[in-house]
Amino acid sequence: MLGKRAEEIAPATRFRSDRFTLINGNFFFSTRENTLEGPFPTREEAVKESEAYIERAVSNRMRNELAG
Repeated sequence: MLGKRAEEIAPATRFRSDRFTLINGNFFFSTRENTLEGPFPTREEAVKESEAYIERAVSNRMRNELAG
């Protein structure tokens, strides 16, 4: 997949991977910032929390853009 994020100068190839990982019976999700978030007892809970994480990130970005 060839794409360009807003903060990048040139397009780059990006490979999609599963953001959800099972470690010792708990689920985690990885972020663009290279953090591993969790643990969550089920994959469904990890998916729900990853969506909330994205909503917070978008909201924070919009708030910063309006303030600056």
